[in-house]
Amino acid sequence: MSHALRVFAAEALKQHRRLFGQPIVVFSMLVWPVLQLATTYYTLRPVAAASPAAANWPLAADPDRLLAFLATGTLAYAFFFSLVQSAWHLSFERTTGTLELLFLSPAGRLTLMLANGAGALLQNAWLLTCFTVAALTGFGTLSVSAWWMYGIVFLALLIPAAAWGAFLNSLLVFSRDSAFLYTILDEPLWFVSGVRLPHFALPATIQVVGAVFPLTGSLIAVRGALLEHRTLTELTPALLTLLLLSATLLAAAALILRLGEARSQRTGRLGLA
Repeated sequence: MSHALRVFAAEALKQHRRLFGQPIVVFSMLVWPVLQLATTYYTLRPVAAASPAAANWPLAADPDRLLAFLATGTLAYAFFFSLVQSAWHLSFERTTGTLELLFLSPAGRLTLMLANGAGALLQNAWLLTCFTVAALTGFGTLSVSAWWMYGIVFLALLIPAAAWGAFLNSLLVFSRDSAFLYTILDEPLWFVSGVRLPHFALPATIQVVGAVFPLTGSLIAVRGALLEHRTLTELTPALLTLLLLSATLLAAAALILRLGEARSQRTGRLGLA
């Protein structure tokens, strides 16, 4: 356990030194999601107010509840997209040659992938989390059945996001360039997962695709616990599904890392050419 904690601390420190050289970077971590939230709100609000949308989605008729819905979506999206950024930055280590040290390090392969993602979560999501809690409390839209449901919300974000990050990072063993992750996991990620629109409003095909992404399940749990006064019993099916999906992602990451290492041993090339 102490060895794993040292690996986590070292990876987090490495990311901090590489990505956060100026205080303005920390400031931008809050500004970007807030601008994204404001843009989404002022785009959807006029449409919701001037159309029959409220008949099918009553939440859209209440400005405060609509903002809370979008704020929780922005929060969850920030957690998961920080892992997409983490995988993208990890690809830079191939240029410097440090990625190949993955197979030479005494640290566990999966532990390193989890540690890299945990560092990204810690440095990208904490400020937005504080902002979202303050905003939801200020608007009076929180509806929580018990105080310990906040812990459930935290775990429903942390565990799937960490598993998602480990899976994305493990793909780098076979990919020279992870820039494609931005293309396929930026706009599609928020759209299919119901970040800005209710999941029931999406086409059936999109709903099926969205079910594969852990962000979808996290949003169901977060919004159910914070905005809909759902109890742990009511959220149990969604949480169990989310746990199963997270375990599947971790198992897939471990398998991918093992196959990648076996390939390098077979070819004798740490450069993954």
